[in-house]
Amino acid sequence: MKLIIPMAGRGTRVRPHSHVTPKPLLNVRGKSMVERIVDTFNQMMPRPMTEGVFILAPDFGDDIKGQLTEICERHGMKAHFAIQESPMGTAHAVRAAKGHLSGEGVIVYADTLFYMDPLSDFGDADCVAWVKHVEDPSRFGVAVREGERIVEFVEKPTELISHEALIGIYYVKDLTQMAESIEYLFDNDLAGPGGEYFLTDAFDRMLKQGALFTTAGVTDWLDCGTIPALMETTQVVLEREDSLDGGGTATHSVIIPPVYLGPGAKVIGSVVGPNVSLEAGARITNATLRSSIVFAHAVVENASLCDSLVGQHASVKGFGGSINIGDHSTIG
Repeated sequence: MKLIIPMAGRGTRVRPHSHVTPKPLLNVRGKSMVERIVDTFNQMMPRPMTEGVFILAPDFGDDIKGQLTEICERHGMKAHFAIQESPMGTAHAVRAAKGHLSGEGVIVYADTLFYMDPLSDFGDADCVAWVKHVEDPSRFGVAVREGERIVEFVEKPTELISHEALIGIYYVKDLTQMAESIEYLFDNDLAGPGGEYFLTDAFDRMLKQGALFTTAGVTDWLDCGTIPALMETTQVVLEREDSLDGGGTATHSVIIPPVYLGPGAKVIGSVVGPNVSLEAGARITNATLRSSIVFAHAVVENASLCDSLVGQHASVKGFGGSINIGDHSTIG
């Protein structure tokens, strides 16, 4: 089974942290968003994933491909790559991987994380769309159901027709059939608002051709698309996976859970927590931190930080308050 992950977006809403690192490769409590997605779907689907298909932007280099290949290898998967030359919607992104659209697969967007119960089988469904109940569905695509069967997909409905928001996960039994429906959109210039081509429109065509669509749910749907959302999601993950066994050490310090100390992270003479994630090699000395993320190999010294993000290899010394600084930056 293939795991298809469109991740060509620029991650502008989590800058400066996405200037160097694509947003899906940012760590959330010790593990990148992409690897968390790969973990989830290998554990929760009826059959293991055997191939990962990553849809990238043209300027994503060999280093990024190498990281994604290593993630796949750790999960016994083969990595493939496709390039989306320009952002023209979700169907356009998936279409970029047309050389790999055969057999069965799961499509999942890389800017959200999920907790879900294991799915024992897909039943008779040609496609399964994962949904989450929301009070205001006007910001989302929604699935309209009759009984267990989806009868219509609607992007950002202007009137209340369903509370079941589509969260960007789809199982497809026959990726070739989906690819044909995507091509139909382009052949007939069926673009949606903003000139974008939506995957839900391709699914709607499959519905009209008689494909059976059903739904599945998640217990948690965690957004990572903005700085506040990334902070909130990290807090949820810390609470759910509370543990200090990440390999870091604390000396002459007070740790207030939940806190994650990544491999090689060091806390010396400091008060850290609650809701703090220190990634690999981070060093905290004579400081206080709460509700903050310190990325790999950053240094915080003689500082008091709250609600802050400190980029990789950054240095913060003698500062108090809330900050958001990117990789290799220096304050103090």
